[in-house]
Amino acid sequence: MGVINDIAEQYVVRMTELDPVLATGVGIAGHDHQLTDLSPAGFAARAELDRTTVAALTAAKTETERERVARAAMLERLGLAVELYDAGETASELNVIASWVQGVRQVFDLMPTEGEEAQRNIAARMAAVPAAYADLRQTYAEAAGRGRVAARRQVIECARQCAQWSAPGAGFYHGLVDRTGAAGALLADLRVAADAASAATAELGKFLETELLPLAPERDAVGRDRYALASRSFLGAVIDLDEAYAWGWGEVIRLEAEMARVAGLIVPGGSVEEATAHLDGDPARQLNGAQNLRSWMQDFADSTIAALHGTHFDIPEPARRIEAMIAPTSDGGIYYTGPSEDWTRPGRMWWTVPDGVEQFSTWKEITTIYHEGVPGHHLQVSQQVFEKQSLNRWQRLLCWVSGHGEGWALYAERLMAELGYLADPGAMLGMLDAQLLRAARVVVDLGVHLELPIPADSRWHPGETWTAELAWEFLRNRVHMDEEMLRFELNRYLGWPGQAPAYKLGERIWLQARDEARQRKGAEFSLKDFHSQALALGALGLDPLREALARL
Repeated sequence: MGVINDIAEQYVVRMTELDPVLATGVGIAGHDHQLTDLSPAGFAARAELDRTTVAALTAAKTETERERVARAAMLERLGLAVELYDAGETASELNVIASWVQGVRQVFDLMPTEGEEAQRNIAARMAAVPAAYADLRQTYAEAAGRGRVAARRQVIECARQCAQWSAPGAGFYHGLVDRTGAAGALLADLRVAADAASAATAELGKFLETELLPLAPERDAVGRDRYALASRSFLGAVIDLDEAYAWGWGEVIRLEAEMARVAGLIVPGGSVEEATAHLDGDPARQLNGAQNLRSWMQDFADSTIAALHGTHFDIPEPARRIEAMIAPTSDGGIYYTGPSEDWTRPGRMWWTVPDGVEQFSTWKEITTIYHEGVPGHHLQVSQQVFEKQSLNRWQRLLCWVSGHGEGWALYAERLMAELGYLADPGAMLGMLDAQLLRAARVVVDLGVHLELPIPADSRWHPGETWTAELAWEFLRNRVHMDEEMLRFELNRYLGWPGQAPAYKLGERIWLQARDEARQRKGAEFSLKDFHSQALALGALGLDPLREALARL
């Protein structure tokens, strides 16, 4: 792919040197013993790489369609990264799910634990945690000096996470050492490093409570200007925020009506609450214990891949392997991590199990396996990693757009209903419940952060301005989720503006793109071909996606 390919390769090499955590995340070897420089200078160096790469891409000429798509994808992503850094968003980011507070800890989840080399990498990286968190404290302090501090709620919750991970005798790092099975001098080194990492984590939590919290604003809302930039970042598209808010309300109403219809198929004449109680009381739909949940998810994901390969999708051979995992901590959500570049680490779907939860209902989980596995994230990301002949290394490994990725995964849930895999009313109710959560996210996220009014014709708090308290009431009345997990969900929305709506808004754009392709091709339209062509483009912003699809 000529000059664009060269620019992409140089960027990947340099960025993974500057960000070893990213390197581990995408499975590029050679950096597992290091942590990312989280000082102000480290953030500045990564932003400068983005800036110089944008300049090189802008000056480069393209000759082929693949080059045009790759250049557009890189310019959109890296250009937004520069905007976010210049706006002060990158270095001040602090939230309960996707800030560097979590990033330092979570990278250890992706590291192999068996063998001397792997264990020495873990020891070296744990020993680097104190310096990384000291640099992060400096970065947050400098951002605070410029008036950029996360909302009070996020600071409190991140401090709580630090306390949990560093709890004496029960913290994350000592548990990690126990899981390695190391012995002798290496075990002693690991324990010393775990002590240092735990102490540094506790110190970060203390910094958040004593130095950042007094400066943190009470207000959760970020306002229209910051939200518009965040929305563009997560979608890779410019949308009308007020129209999206109104559309989200319409989706909530539509999905509630559809759930009521399906509930009547489960309990004739019954409500959604009665139907969910019936499903939760069905022994055939119950699993006891996290490991039984993991085993069931693994079997279900494997059988789904076998059923879809060769019929609705052509799944590359290495992508037919996926691992179901239980997350090592109880704080967080459900998520996917992609395969390593050499496929030695497979794609994985992770379930976070809240403390004390032992019973799981399969009717709620089926659609989430489709979302995280195949045809959702695992198919999309693994296909991208596999496409060495058509995608450059940046496209295959480093590019991620929430609206594209989460939108596709939510589209995949709906697609499985279209393909007949949700004929069971219980499984269909689970899919609709998940869809309702994503529609509610659009309403809550936009409503709270833009401080919008609840529609005057609503039967629920008409005309009132959104607050976090109203958002909690709204979600509790509509979403069938464990209360601890739902509270985490709301805290996530409040601290990560624009990301949660990317699922439903991204799905909307994917559906629009499919309709546009159907109209262009008429009788020649093939759903399987549309999926193959769209996924072969790799990850890119949703505006560039629609432009690229229109040229096919």
